[in-house]
Order: sequence, then structure tokens, then C-alpha cells
Amino acid sequence: MQNRTIAPNIFDAIDFNLTLNPYQHFTLDNGTSVYTIDGGTQEVLHIEFVFYAGNWYEEKNIVAATTNYMLKNGTTTKNAFEVDEHFAYYGAYLNRYCYNETSTISLHSLSKNLPHLLPVIAELITDSIFPNEELAIYKKNQIQQLAINLKKCDFVANRLIDEYVYGFHHPYGKYTSTLDYQAIERDELLAYFKEYYTNGKCIIFIAGKLPSDIEQLMNTYFGSLPLNPNKTFNKEYHLASATTKKQFIINDENGVQGAIRIARKFPTKLHPDYTKAQVLNNVFGGFFGSHLMKNIREDKGYTYGIHSFIQNHIHETAWMISTEAGRDVCEATIEETYKEMDLLNKELISEEELHLVKNFMLGSLLGSLDGPFQIMPRWRNYILNNLDETYFYNSIATIKNITAEELQVLAKKYLNPEDFYELTVI
Repeated sequence: MQNRTIAPNIFDAIDFNLTLNPYQHFTLDNGTSVYTIDGGTQEVLHIEFVFYAGNWYEEKNIVAATTNYMLKNGTTTKNAFEVDEHFAYYGAYLNRYCYNETSTISLHSLSKNLPHLLPVIAELITDSIFPNEELAIYKKNQIQQLAINLKKCDFVANRLIDEYVYGFHHPYGKYTSTLDYQAIERDELLAYFKEYYTNGKCIIFIAGKLPSDIEQLMNTYFGSLPLNPNKTFNKEYHLASATTKKQFIINDENGVQGAIRIARKFPTKLHPDYTKAQVLNNVFGGFFGSHLMKNIREDKGYTYGIHSFIQNHIHETAWMISTEAGRDVCEATIEETYKEMDLLNKELISEEELHLVKNFMLGSLLGSLDGPFQIMPRWRNYILNNLDETYFYNSIATIKNITAEELQVLAKKYLNPEDFYELTVI
């Protein structure tokens, strides 16, 4: 029996040897790749069908997002209610998400119920019909929600800062309007669906307690679909960043709070500085003990929370600072943010602080390796970015070995106020 009068030993995460459990891979008859991680104690699993069908590929704004949203809204044999009822009957949860480059169909289910659920997902991929009445409801709801959101300074700021960094006509920078929703037609959705779903490129990720016949099941229902794993995409976009670096917008004359966004372009995770910059970002504003939180939240009391982060896009990336503050202290909040950049340029952080940040990062990483549902998203991210386990182990080595001097060099390279776009929305 454990002696609870004796405190357990405490270990630093930095001393752990972290390992990334491997996936298993098989290919369906039509060439579609399936990546699996078998594990866990409960008879549950999660399947993600990842299509190259994000807004990167659309010719008209919000066609990709609307197509993805309406995948559950009816086929030739089932209406939207019947689709939902089918998955609810088996205690499963089906959802869909649209991102910049990819879109997904996501299933959480008991492992034993797959034979009842997979054929309906295959039907959604090949036989969705996008009924006009469902489209009308979707458009009405989205227009109403947009009208509500546009009254919120943080929503407006999130839209505009991406436009400033990437340009409005870049997939990362464009946003929706009432006119966009009104202009969507059913025929456009059907065409996009056929091109990027039924005949599109799909990668499948499965994690959890897998049935022994998982390969046979997936091949039975998806191996004969006209999916095209060799589909190529030639779309390219050029950045058209804003020429004005500082913007102040009054969205609500009576607003008492302002949304602040400060952002600059940054290399993708394929760049050698990326992981090093993640360490610097955590020192600067990436966790509760960061410089920005200590100064602007704890010392000055200007905001409840302020965070910096590096966006994880495939083609382009940005380094961003985000907060909401009282209207009367927005300018002071921005000044203090730049002061913290200047300090990281001029002063070395202490070994104690660097050790704390390393332990925070590796401890967080350790938590993300706890079980198949946590491990698979990391593999998915690597696979979609054409990376392998080498990236994982190199990142750990970088975090463990980076020095305060290296972080100062990075700060001088990337944390310069003149390189950032500054936006305040009241």
C-alpha cells in the first residue's frame, strides 16, 4: 500500500524522454490513405475524413464553408432530420468543419456501431443534394448571426487583422458579408461538392479502440468511391498586405471596451526558426506566466487576459497578439506590448525563467500524447504538412537546448514594433 505520508518525487518535464507512438497505415482499393492508432480501454473511436476542400479552392466566397456545413442536410434517400436521427439512434456524433485548406467530416462512435454508420457517411460523400429549403434556412440564420457578431469589437478585429496581414483576396484574409450569403446558389454547392468531395482527395484518420476488421469495413464502404488520391491543385495566391500599419476603428460609439490585434507575417513551421520562435512566443505572451500577462494583466490591470500565438497555416503564417481592454487604456496596452518586445530585444531572460518555459512546453506536449485521441491530431498535422516523426524529435531537442542568447537573437529578428500591423476596434 502506498504510504501517503511521504510526498512523491517531483520530476521536471525537461528530463523526460518523450516518444511519439507510431500510426498504422493502409490504402483502400481506390488509393485513399487511412492512418490509424489503435488504443484506449473503452470501445469508442474517432474518424476524420479530411478533404482538400477548404476555402483555398473556392472561386466564390463562402462556397466551401456552405458546402461543408450542408453535407448533413439531406440526400436522395434521407432528409436532414433523418440523417441526424440515424446517428443519434446509435449514440454517435457526426459533425463537419471547414478550414482554409481542408474540410472534415468527423465521427465519434462506439466501435461496434461502425457497420451501421459508415454507409450513411459514404452516402453523404456521394449523394448529398443540398435542398433549396435547407439552403434558405442556412442563409437566413447566417445573416442573422453575422448581424449580431458585427456589433462585437473582437469579432470585427479578428476579421480585419487577417485582411491587413494577408490581403482581402487571399483565402486567409477574406471574410463574409450579407451579400455573400445572399449570392450563394444551390448549383454552385453541387458543383463544388462533386469536384472536391465525391471526386476529391481525401485522407482518413482513425483513433481509438478499433474493430479487428477495420480495414475491411473501410474498404467495403469507401474503397469503391470515386475519390482521387492523386488529385493535384494548382491554385496559388499572392499576399497583398495593407500599406497602413496602424488602424483605429470605431465600431460602436458607445463601446466601453476595445479589441486589440497586433500581427506580423511569419515563416511556416517548415522554417528552422519556427520551433525556436515558439519558445520565444511562450516567454513573450504564450502562457499565463508570460511577460505580457505579468505586465498588462497582473501589474497594470488593463485586461483580463492577453495572449500571443503563432498561427498554424500551411501556406502562410502570422505572429499575433490578441487582447480586449478598456477603451481608455487601449493605447497604453499597445505601448506596454511594445515595451515587452523591446525588453526581449535588449535583455537576456534568466535561466530560471527559461527553465520554467521549457518545462511548461514539454509538460503540455506530454499531455498531448496521452492516448490515441490526443496523438492522432498531432500525426494529422504532420501528415498534412508533409512532415514526419523527425519533426517531433527535432522540436523536443530544440526546446530542451535553446539558450537565452538564441532567444534574444530571435527577438531582435522578429519582435520589432515597426514590422507589426496594429489594429484597435472600439
